[in-house]
Amino acid sequence: MSTATVDRPDARATRTYPAYSRPLWRRVLLTREFAVIALLAIVYFYSNANVPAFDGPLTLYYLFLDIAPILLIALPMTLVIITGEIDLSVASVMGLSSALIGVLADAGWSIPTAALVAIVVGALCGAFNGFLVAYVGLPSLAVTIGTLALYRGIAQGLLGTKAITEFPEKWTDLAKDRIFGDGSSYPTILIPFVVLLVLFVWMLHFSTFGRGVFEIGLNDEAAHFSGVDVERTKFLLFVMAGAVSAFAGLYFTLRFGSARGDNANGLELQVIAAVLLGGVSIFGGRGALHGVVAGVVLIGVISSAMRLQGETVNKINIVIGVLLVLSVISTTLLGWAQGFLSRRRRSSTPISGSSSEDGQRRQAAAATESTNER
Repeated sequence: MSTATVDRPDARATRTYPAYSRPLWRRVLLTREFAVIALLAIVYFYSNANVPAFDGPLTLYYLFLDIAPILLIALPMTLVIITGEIDLSVASVMGLSSALIGVLADAGWSIPTAALVAIVVGALCGAFNGFLVAYVGLPSLAVTIGTLALYRGIAQGLLGTKAITEFPEKWTDLAKDRIFGDGSSYPTILIPFVVLLVLFVWMLHFSTFGRGVFEIGLNDEAAHFSGVDVERTKFLLFVMAGAVSAFAGLYFTLRFGSARGDNANGLELQVIAAVLLGGVSIFGGRGALHGVVAGVVLIGVISSAMRLQGETVNKINIVIGVLLVLSVISTTLLGWAQGFLSRRRRSSTPISGSSSEDGQRRQAAAATESTNER
C-alpha cells in the first residue's frame, strides 16, 4: 500500500490585528489624535503671527484659566464615552458644587471644609447616575438628562436668584495665581490638572482597568464574559465624573469670586464637543487622552483668537460646531476609505503558493483513490 504525504502550511497563527499590521510610525503619526495635535499647532502659530495681541503674556494665561474646567471634566468624560455611555449632568454638578460652597462659606465654614463637602456631594451625584445606568440598566442619555435638571434645580433652590460673593481673598487669589510668579503664563490650576491627567492616562492606557473600559465600549457582553466587571467599572466612572465636576465647580467659584446656582450653565456641551473633537468615538471603544487634551486646547485657541479679532460668541460657536461636524464626518469617511482600499488590496494580491498547494491536494486525492482501488 502506498501512502502520500501532503505538506501542510505552518499551523502557527500570524498576527493580523490591524493595529499591528502597520509600521510603528504610521500607528503613531497617521491617527486622528495626531491630526488634532497638528491642527492645534497650525492654528496656534497662525494666530500668534496674525492675530493682534495674541502673542502677549496675558493671552496664554487667560486661555488656560478659561479652559481649565473643560480640561478637568474632559478627563473622566473621555472614559465614560469610551464605554459607550455619556454624562450630561456634569455642568449641573458644577453648579450644585458652587452653590453648596457659597452656602457653607456664608454660614462660616472654612473653604477647605466646604470644598471637601462639595466634592463628596459631587461624587454622590455621580454615584446616583452610575447606579441607575450600571445596575438598574437605564440608558445614560435619559438618566443624565433627568439629573441635569435635578441637580441644577437643587443648586438654584439653595441660592435662588442670590449670589454669594464674600470669599476669603487668599482663596480667590490662589485660583488665579501663577505657578512661576507674576510674569508666568501658567496658572496654578494646571498643577491639579496635570496630577489628574497623569492618573487618568495611567488608568486608561496602562492598567487592566483601562483595558476593561475599551472592552466594554467595543462589546459589553463580551467584556463581561472575559472577566470584566462591567457594572462596577461604569459605576466608578460616573463617580469620578461627579467628583471631578465638583472640583471644577470649586475652581469656577473661586476664580470668579461668585457662587450662583446657574454657574457653568451649558458647559457640558463644550466638554462633549472637545472630547469628540479629540478623537473619542461617540459609539465607544476608541479614544486617547492626548487627543482629548489637544481638542480642548484647540477650541480654546480658536475662541481666544476670534475674541481678540472682535468676533461675536455666535460666530465662535458656529466655527467650533462646523469643526466638530467635519471631524466626525472625516472619521467616517476615513474608515470607509481604509476598508475600501483594504478590500481592493486583498482582491488584487495573488496568494503565493496557491498553485503548488492545489497540485499537492490533487496528488493526495489521486493517491487516496489509487489506495482505495487496490
